[in-house]
Amino acid sequence: MEQDIESPVTIHQPKLPKQAREDLPKHLNKECAKRKIQRYVRKDGKCNVHHGNVRETYRYLTDIFTTLVDLKWRFNLLIFVMVYTVTWLFFGMIWWLIAYMRGDMDHIGDSTWTPCVSNLNGFVSAFLFSIETETTIGYGYRVITDKCPEGIILLLVQSVLGSIVNAFMVGCMFVKISQPKKRAETLVFSTNAVISMRDGKLCLMFRVGDLRNSHIVEASIRAKLIKSKQTKEGEFIPLNQTDINVGYYTGDDRLFLVSPLIISHEINQQSPFWEISKAQLPKEELEIVVILEGMVEATGMTCQARSSYITSEILWGYRFTPVLTLEDGFYEVDYNSFHETYETNTPVYSAKELAEMASRAELPLTWSVSSKLDQHAELETEEEEKNQEDQNERNGDVANLESESKL
Repeated sequence: MEQDIESPVTIHQPKLPKQAREDLPKHLNKECAKRKIQRYVRKDGKCNVHHGNVRETYRYLTDIFTTLVDLKWRFNLLIFVMVYTVTWLFFGMIWWLIAYMRGDMDHIGDSTWTPCVSNLNGFVSAFLFSIETETTIGYGYRVITDKCPEGIILLLVQSVLGSIVNAFMVGCMFVKISQPKKRAETLVFSTNAVISMRDGKLCLMFRVGDLRNSHIVEASIRAKLIKSKQTKEGEFIPLNQTDINVGYYTGDDRLFLVSPLIISHEINQQSPFWEISKAQLPKEELEIVVILEGMVEATGMTCQARSSYITSEILWGYRFTPVLTLEDGFYEVDYNSFHETYETNTPVYSAKELAEMASRAELPLTWSVSSKLDQHAELETEEEEKNQEDQNERNGDVANLESESKL
């Protein structure tokens, strides 16, 4: 199936479906085979998807809080400073206009005149009074008098709006600071996934671990196969997502992630790897996305860590090196061996072929299926040699009888 997750090739050919590209010249097919696989999800968990031609940008403003939280830190801090500065300048301008329209500027230093705001003698002092009012500093030098009803109303409005601005901006900063994205940095996945036998069944496995002592609560794991497909009706579905069962029905997908765990997917008839053998695996154009979710014990917020494996990162016939050892009174995890694997005896056939061979030979599906088949072939060879020897002996006996009869 043609993969939509591959980067384009610098050849002057239009994008065609697989059926049409099969008729291309051989040199073009070779160039297509050398294309680098483009990840859907990078190893660090970031999705390699960019949204383009979004014309309804007003939708981002309808959820302005989430938009601000999603911004980068430099833009978030810039907006934080600008919002407070603009509100202080805006209300400072209004305080100055009230003083100017009441004539307070013309009676500066006049003890018989009662101004709206005492000791307000210009725009700078009005700006400082606006900051003191909104931040509730209250130095006591500039104060509002009871002879200014418009000033009292403005004071109420600024106090209420200032509280709203504080709640919005401080809440935005708090949510951005407490985001559990950095917590996902200490949730690690093995560099490679492996395929080998486990309990007599062919399994796809990868390892996950948590580097922190504070644990992930209610941790769960799931996996998706990203592979383009074509339906029976001819519809091409790019980057089709298929669930990979990692223990949903047995509860093995719910993890107690205190030490590194090996997540196993049994390759059975419901598995998308049912018909994939060792020789066919490198030819497949697929990506396995693994997602680990749970709540951070310290904050109670949901955390998600992601990673992916392409075909070149799936090792056939390997197992993970054990990392857990028993010390004096405790268990120790050696993270130096977290990504290490070692080779093991594994059939090169697909799970479907192994099941067919086991049913024909009436043998249990174990890791030694191939060896048992070899033993069966050796037994047949020995029987043929024995039959040949018996035949030779009989021929020798017949020859002796003939010579005796002649004598």
